[in-house]
Amino acid sequence: MRTATIERITGETQISLTLNLDGTGKCSVENPIGFFDHLLKSFCKHGLFDLSGSIKGDLNVDQHHTIEDTGIVLGQCFAKALGDCAGIFRSGSFLYPMDESLLRAAVDFGGRPFLVCNADLSNIPLVSVQDGKQGTFQTDCFDDFWNGFVQAAKCNLHLDTLRGRSDHHKMEGLFKAAARAIRSAVEIDPRRNGEVPSTKGVIV
Repeated sequence: MRTATIERITGETQISLTLNLDGTGKCSVENPIGFFDHLLKSFCKHGLFDLSGSIKGDLNVDQHHTIEDTGIVLGQCFAKALGDCAGIFRSGSFLYPMDESLLRAAVDFGGRPFLVCNADLSNIPLVSVQDGKQGTFQTDCFDDFWNGFVQAAKCNLHLDTLRGRSDHHKMEGLFKAAARAIRSAVEIDPRRNGEVPSTKGVIV
């Protein structure tokens, strides 16, 4: 099975995640940030990835460390589960419509990390109420999550908002588009016969 468990403990965060690339879309992660939890569940549901674990961080400072480090750990899970990337399609893309927004994601697990993120967000935090307490999601941490992910997963990822008004729709739609693109990239190509998808013979 293509699975991985990664734990990251620092002076700022304590994060443990277990990933199954060939899952059914279940997400059971203890996540203290409501909208971030919504994004991860959307990612799993549309990518058919199973993800479990817990996320803790210094939210008394702000959400940056917690969200960025989660991206790092998730990316490390993908890198470990994929191994040498033998037999996978390697690249994928998806165009996702979400109400008034249209989002695009393209990814290549080619060993060279690079992020291009044109999410077109307002950088105004989303406000929510959870268990009777008011909370927020710092939209400026959206790029931080994906930058951590690509550096750890060693992939390049392009995320673009083609049109849209709602920051909620833009971020959720980009997570869903990324999930579908990544799902396409990491699936096993039956015609490749287990070979590494690179003319070099290795993914570096």
